[in-house]
Amino acid sequence: MIKILLASSNKGKINEIKKCFSGLNLEFVSLDNYPDLQELDEDGNSFKENALKKARVRAESSGLITFADDSGLEVDALAGKPGIYSARYAGENASDEENNRKLLKELAGLSREKRKANFRTVAVLVNPADDYEGIVEGICDGYILESPRGNNGFGYDPLFYLSDLGKTMAELSVEEKNKISHRGKALRKMNKLIKNRYFNQLLDK
Repeated sequence: MIKILLASSNKGKINEIKKCFSGLNLEFVSLDNYPDLQELDEDGNSFKENALKKARVRAESSGLITFADDSGLEVDALAGKPGIYSARYAGENASDEENNRKLLKELAGLSREKRKANFRTVAVLVNPADDYEGIVEGICDGYILESPRGNNGFGYDPLFYLSDLGKTMAELSVEEKNKISHRGKALRKMNKLIKNRYFNQLLDK
């Protein structure tokens, strides 16, 4: 069995990841299992830089294969903002409501065509034993509505409208969201990467 450290303490995210990899012979542990691992600042200039830093630092400290990801909302009319600052767009420790309110204020008066946006996730797997770094990305395109809709999800989900489905992210069930979301796409790519790198190798021996 291969042990993988998930560089997160977010129980919802951890459960989502475990579910995606349930068919593989993997043992997942989280940062809660390693309370002495150092805290770190997500000071990169991109989702990729932040995800790599989280994975590299925790892999070096623990000696374990480590998975990390970083994600957020990118709005075309705002030159890609809030981007890496999605969780703290309205300030440090800002609530989802505060972040959404700031976003709506900045997009006030813009037509739908100018409210295009996407959610992006970059996921990284780092193996300190051989310096391997695998990187995958998932993107979901949509539009920012003028007011929130739906009670599911979190963050910007109530504002993020999916034209093909005629719903916001917050109006989808968990199963529907996982099929089309940025994180769901990235996790499926990571699942394939792990299968090809580790389990195919084991079968070949």
